[in-house]
Amino acid sequence: MLWFSVVVGPAVILALWSLRGERKRAEYVAAAMTALDEPPAPSLPPVTIIVPVTRSTPELAETLRFLAAQDYPDFELIVVAPGADFLAPGVLPTIVKVTLAGVGGRTTLLQAGIRAARRGAEVFAFGAPSGQVSARWLRALVAPLADPRVGAATAFRWYTPDPPTFWSLVRSAWNAVIAGRFGPGATDFVWDGAMAITKASFFAARLQECRTDLTVAVRDAHLLIAFAPGAMVACPGRVTAREFLAQAGCEMSQARRHYPRLWWSALVSHIIYCGAMLAAVIAIASGNRGAEWAIVVLFGLGMLKGANRATLAKAQLPDWKTWFDRYSWTTTFWVPLATWIWLYILISSLRQIKEPKSLWNKL
Repeated sequence: MLWFSVVVGPAVILALWSLRGERKRAEYVAAAMTALDEPPAPSLPPVTIIVPVTRSTPELAETLRFLAAQDYPDFELIVVAPGADFLAPGVLPTIVKVTLAGVGGRTTLLQAGIRAARRGAEVFAFGAPSGQVSARWLRALVAPLADPRVGAATAFRWYTPDPPTFWSLVRSAWNAVIAGRFGPGATDFVWDGAMAITKASFFAARLQECRTDLTVAVRDAHLLIAFAPGAMVACPGRVTAREFLAQAGCEMSQARRHYPRLWWSALVSHIIYCGAMLAAVIAIASGNRGAEWAIVVLFGLGMLKGANRATLAKAQLPDWKTWFDRYSWTTTFWVPLATWIWLYILISSLRQIKEPKSLWNKL
């Protein structure tokens, strides 16, 4: 059937094309994690970690405990909040320096954090007020900055709900697709929940003025954004269907605004994938035996990619091995479901959202 070949053929080619570079990505992650097994060098640059807190959350105490336990020779941890009532008693580890920025949004918080950083800091690192990191998180995040071509280093999150719910695992499988884009070479964007930038690059790009998107600012300074394996953030929270779809829709709306090339690429790809699945099912119902093999190939390639994403994430988050052993199968076997959910979210994100233009808006 000609129409079947026209629809399914491109999907199979696209699935094969998506596997390119997986070996290099695995080698890159393995090399970075091996380097982290070495004791930290005393010559590592002094770092200021800044965590903006816009609301008090139950996860904050646990997040700060992980950030305060970094295996790094010289760092300070600054928590910036609008007021003392945003920080519940007992939340802060003893090493945390608190800065109260007063009334204002995230821009105000980040500017206050930069001003509060000690004079000797050579690197600014930014973390989110929720999520858990390994003791080597900061070393991993700083490592790519040793390359003078790199302006910023970044990692990404991996949702590790425990105990999980159905929609929490769906969110994890959906999010894994984004995490799977990070690898060697220039990275598409900076994720604010785990990023580091040298002080010199920060001020050279005039980021303190908060006038443009952080990714754009780094690239305008003719610098690269590098992925930092080992700086992944485990996010154990759970969500309902409504919470997940609202969050994902908002993030994809922001992606459409800030990274239109990536957004359009994702939309076209998922239209092709979902169209091929639907065409294959119709062809199978009509007695086309070739369609059965086509859908096996299509699903198999997608699941192979999903399994590799989980394998590399597990290597970067060894402290969460138990979770991956129990639940990472969803990243593999829920690929068809996640593909349709991706299509729904991308289409729903066509609705514009109103957001400030500050580069710190997404922090």
